[in-house]
Amino acid sequence: MFATYLIGLREGLEATLVVSILVAFLVKSQRRDRLPQVWAGVGAAVALSVVFGSLIQYTSTSLLRTSESREFFEAVTSVAAVVFVTWMIFWMRKAARSIAGELRGKLTEALAVGSLAVAGMAFLAVVREGLETALIFYAAAESVAGGTGAGSLLALIGGIVTAVVIGFGLYRSALKINLSRFFTWTGALLILVAAGILKYGVHDFQEAGVLPGLNNQAFDISATLDPNAWYGALLAGMFNITAAPTVLELVAWVAYAVPVLVLFLRKPTQPPKPAAQPVRPTQPAQPVEPAQPAEPAATPAEPAPADAAVPSPRA
Repeated sequence: MFATYLIGLREGLEATLVVSILVAFLVKSQRRDRLPQVWAGVGAAVALSVVFGSLIQYTSTSLLRTSESREFFEAVTSVAAVVFVTWMIFWMRKAARSIAGELRGKLTEALAVGSLAVAGMAFLAVVREGLETALIFYAAAESVAGGTGAGSLLALIGGIVTAVVIGFGLYRSALKINLSRFFTWTGALLILVAAGILKYGVHDFQEAGVLPGLNNQAFDISATLDPNAWYGALLAGMFNITAAPTVLELVAWVAYAVPVLVLFLRKPTQPPKPAAQPVRPTQPAQPVEPAQPAEPAATPAEPAPADAAVPSPRA
């Protein structure tokens, strides 16, 4: 129950932040006339997400006839949900600081195009969160006893409603929370939830006959971890930690949770700054000697004057 609530809270808050950024930009830009297009895009995205979730549920319960095919379908959706959760967590950590500027830039371009572009931009900004929510909710709810029942659905809706309230409070500046810390804590919890979903997917692959080792248990601590106690139900419901997992289930849980948590909680390294080149002292400019004037060219010998005495030859 809490796992599905956490999924609704995390995904809902991301979508709410996107919508609040778009609405705030339009209000500050004196473009309230475009708000109906934004809400139309948001409504279409929500409707498509609900249809997608219903289609997944209908495929699992009505279209697939054999238990092996249903187990295989649930295993595939579990693996897909783990991929989406992992990508979403790391993408949000990377884009949290620049998402507002990117959305404003895209909305500015959409405003220049027209109403359909504004609606389409809002639709694309929200539909990704909605489709991820539907897929992850189905996988997480199926990994818990009871499946996608009324309790899991109410927990998901409760998380989304909480996210909407928080988003509205942030929009009105009534609430000031550290979003970076919030996404870090919820991201770490969702990694553990995704590890449990992957463990459940491996178990479904084993029941479908795709993977071996269904009867090879890693350990059995049922005497210590009572599945009927509140703490046993909490661990199983949130992280799919059971008292008697198979060897492959345990390997999958540890192989995913440990490295992904380390990578997620590690502080991103800043690119090294280029080393400053030492400034070499410049040599003083050598004085330029003035050019020597060119020597005058030699003039030809002047002819002798006409009245000069010319010695006469001797007789």
